[in-house]
Amino acid sequence: MSREALPLVAPDLSAFARSLGQALKTRPAAEPPGHVELLNLIARAAGHRNVQALRAATERPLPVAPLAAEDRPVLPLTANARKALMQFDSRGRLVRWPHKFSVQRLAMWVLWTLFDGRRRYTEREVNTILMTANAFGDHVTLRRELVNHRLLARKSDCSEYWKLPARPDAEAQALVAAWRASRPRPSPRRELAVEEATRPRRGVGVQAGAVHSRRVAADRGGEQAPAQATAHQERVVGDAGQPLD
Repeated sequence: MSREALPLVAPDLSAFARSLGQALKTRPAAEPPGHVELLNLIARAAGHRNVQALRAATERPLPVAPLAAEDRPVLPLTANARKALMQFDSRGRLVRWPHKFSVQRLAMWVLWTLFDGRRRYTEREVNTILMTANAFGDHVTLRRELVNHRLLARKSDCSEYWKLPARPDAEAQALVAAWRASRPRPSPRRELAVEEATRPRRGVGVQAGAVHSRRVAADRGGEQAPAQATAHQERVVGDAGQPLD
């Protein structure tokens, strides 16, 4: 008999050995099994009817395991996707608001990936994310367009925002993949800073400069902050256009 390479895959080795052992114990004959019988016992322990069924199963192509994200082939970019990618700088920020609607739509998909679908955001948190994601200083337009494109939803009083479950088409998927490949990897310190900036805190409306000044005052044993620091806080509030609550 010619030798035949017949692969055998046992998903659970313990279950395979247990099944084969029980089959050997329940054999009526006292003599050891013959060659063909032993092959059939092994095939049955692996979940096949007999060795012929095992051979037929191995002739079918095995399913291909999914590739890791870094090993997947890069999808080709359409002309609009290339234009959309050009709207982002080397840090991944949107540098201008595109004129064409088709390019705007693609850019919105990139910003959509910055939000977590498992949590709810306040308007201030959405603003913080979008201010970091653009370089032309118009996070209000970006926030409104994300809602208009049905990528974000919000309550009627704008007190809460959340990411809508959506599936980008092939054109948007190619853009997002190219955008992720072109932007630098953020350092753990920067990721922590972004997380801290978007985390809900008590006393919403307090500016970062005011928090820092209060911490300095606490470290000095309750000493009042200098007048210059207070004036600086007032200038920060005026420049941001958002008075303290």
